[in-house]
Amino acid sequence: MSFTRHDYTVAWICALPLELAAAKAMLENEHSRLPQPQTDHNVYTLGSVSGHNVVMASLPSGVYGTISASTVVSHMVSTYPNIRFGLMVGIGGGVPSQHADIRLGDIVISKPTATSSGVIQYDYGKTLHDGRFQRIGSLNKPPPVLLKAIAQLESDNRTGQELINQILSEVRHKSEEMQESFSRPKDDWLFQPTYNHEDGEESCSVCDQTQLVNRPERTVGPYCHYGLIASGDQVLKDAKTRDAIAQDLNILCFEMEAAGIMDELPSLVIRGICDYCDSHKNKQWQEYAAITAAAYTKVLLSVVPTYCYKNKSSESREPIWMVPFRRNPQFVGREEEITRAEGLIMQQDGPNKVAFCGLGGVGKTQIALELAYRMRNRDSECSIFWITCTSYESVEQAYMGITSKLGMTDIKPAEAKEKVKAYLSQERAGKWLLLFDNIDDMEMWSKDNANNLILTDYLPRSEQGHIIFTTRNRKIAVKLVSSHVIPITELDSATSIQMLQNSLVEKSLLNDRDTAIALLERLAFLPLAITQATAYINENSIDITDYIILLEDQEPDVIELLSEDFGDETRYKDAQNPVALTWFISFQQIQRSDQLAANYLFFMACINPRNIPQSLLPQTISTKKRIEAIGLLKAFSFVSEGGDRSLNLHRLVRLATRSWMRKSQQFSLQIMKTADRLSEAFPSSSHTNRKEQGKYINFITNIAGCLHSDGRWKKAEELGIQVLELRKQGRWKEAEELEIQVLELRKQVLGHEHPDTLTSMNNLAHTWKLLGKDQDTLALMEQCVELSYNLLGPDHPRTKSSSTTLSNWKMAAHLPSLAEASRGKRPASK
Repeated sequence: MSFTRHDYTVAWICALPLELAAAKAMLENEHSRLPQPQTDHNVYTLGSVSGHNVVMASLPSGVYGTISASTVVSHMVSTYPNIRFGLMVGIGGGVPSQHADIRLGDIVISKPTATSSGVIQYDYGKTLHDGRFQRIGSLNKPPPVLLKAIAQLESDNRTGQELINQILSEVRHKSEEMQESFSRPKDDWLFQPTYNHEDGEESCSVCDQTQLVNRPERTVGPYCHYGLIASGDQVLKDAKTRDAIAQDLNILCFEMEAAGIMDELPSLVIRGICDYCDSHKNKQWQEYAAITAAAYTKVLLSVVPTYCYKNKSSESREPIWMVPFRRNPQFVGREEEITRAEGLIMQQDGPNKVAFCGLGGVGKTQIALELAYRMRNRDSECSIFWITCTSYESVEQAYMGITSKLGMTDIKPAEAKEKVKAYLSQERAGKWLLLFDNIDDMEMWSKDNANNLILTDYLPRSEQGHIIFTTRNRKIAVKLVSSHVIPITELDSATSIQMLQNSLVEKSLLNDRDTAIALLERLAFLPLAITQATAYINENSIDITDYIILLEDQEPDVIELLSEDFGDETRYKDAQNPVALTWFISFQQIQRSDQLAANYLFFMACINPRNIPQSLLPQTISTKKRIEAIGLLKAFSFVSEGGDRSLNLHRLVRLATRSWMRKSQQFSLQIMKTADRLSEAFPSSSHTNRKEQGKYINFITNIAGCLHSDGRWKKAEELGIQVLELRKQGRWKEAEELEIQVLELRKQVLGHEHPDTLTSMNNLAHTWKLLGKDQDTLALMEQCVELSYNLLGPDHPRTKSSSTTLSNWKMAAHLPSLAEASRGKRPASK
């Protein structure tokens, strides 16, 4: 009989190779492997157990823990869309107590209580101000069909035990190798919690036998225990810690993977006990513990009813979960924003579309992720789909993934969006939530673009469905959801401190709260910047003060620091994680859609970023274009507007903009343009502007502060600023010397025939005029007129202005001709 990927309904997950070997021993029939997507790197074993078609997978060798388990299961449920539930089967550490006589080789099965799902992520929570650790959140419960099955086995424990021993006997008789591997070891030693293993010894043969706990001998086994299992990302090998956590939470077993799969796939955890979570050595029990857990699982599946699965495309479906990230254990705050979104979604006759909008790096994706998990916990019948919108390709890939989840076959990529829209718009699709993450590119959503693919055309409509968008671009958000935009701002100080607390390895670094606040202020309370900073601090074992010192270094060094990449399992693998790079794609989108907005951004990045009058921006003939350009920068949260309508550029965005200008080799040119605009805004010879000069002096002096680029540009730009200052003060002789240097540098970098070189020549001619160097003035202005005529044409305003100025100066000097005046000395080069 041949099988397809739609025929497998049970996922059997193992962490270790020895656990997978025990699992394979349970197979009644092993099936041939099936083709799988290129993106799925799992290696599967397929077969049947107790009438169920089972797909088995283990974690990558040497890569264990909740994150690895989550990744394996995520791929598994995508490749095998009809999986009903998961079974996490393997070994664990037991917690013997007066209430539970747990021995090596016994089996612990996760069982929910009134307050827990059966698995507790014991290291997921927050540290309170008094030092107490508060666990937060909860994981999904196993599906009802498994809870009913374990209730059946628990009610007849003796029969279950007999069946387990029968299976163990059959496995051992298959071969001598299995007899040797899976036989029960002899010594089951439990030492007092206060007695540690002898250092350097490979076994407990030399440990003090008087420290053994006195327990009655058993004549039968293994026993099955039902209760709570603790899951975390570290191996527990300390009896005192074991007992402290176990007594607090009523734990029977500790393990490392289950917390990673419970929210990916409704699952039951089954652990054979191979040690007591203490320092003593019991490795010889691992194979036996693995086979007892596997045997129990086979017995369990014999109780679980099998179903005949039809093609699901023609009938109602079980809820689908398609989210690419595991829940972020370090997520804090944002209760107001999440509560508002939940209220809009759950509200009767409420909007079916809502958008989270805010600056890149402010945490929109993390909020959407947390909302997705909360919605699934709140409504187990709701299907949740996640669509990444960083490119057309990522959208297409996500839609193809949805069609696969829905059981649709032979669907071409060009058809997927329409098929998904049609299905979700039907009543039989049930309740669903679509999350579109990173919808920042207007071209993908606007009717005005030249591309035929307009994603708004593929949004489903249903009274049972809702759509959440996350975007940096407020204009897109308003177009899609009207007034239902939830703004996401930077964190408050208390939540930021909590984020540091959750992320730092050395919690004692937060003992100095004032220093921590000083760091957060420099990071603008931006979550992405905080995550990057803590990653750097953790990796390099430095304290907070050291990082602050790095942030106060020269600008190129700060940019390099903020460009340091760091791993983050809750962000896309191909995303620009570093703060200095995360906005580059937004810069490109702004430059494509509105060059004036890009020019404004470049201009503001070159001066003091606070309280910038709109009148100071580069001029445009259209008020409408100016309003739209500023609106676009505000839409991306790059700038904010004060009560006096002055503009403020975000501190970290300013750094990133200057970094981007450097990378695109525009920085030096933009500095020159900024200096020219400031000179134009308040010419030093105008008495009417002297009051305004005091207002604008802060912007002038800040140009020099942003000049840390390499080579001659730096010198040219610094000299340009000094020229402005000297002109303002009427120090013309000193201004002349610097203007000559600026002119020579512009000639070297830009060439003789460049508009900016022409500007420097014109400025120097005016300075010479004020110094009374008439012959030099006329000769240089003649060159200006000739160059302007060749570059700009005879009718250009600058050509006409230079020609008029030259004629006026000739008349004032009573010179018969320019040729005669220029036979003297040429313009001095120094």
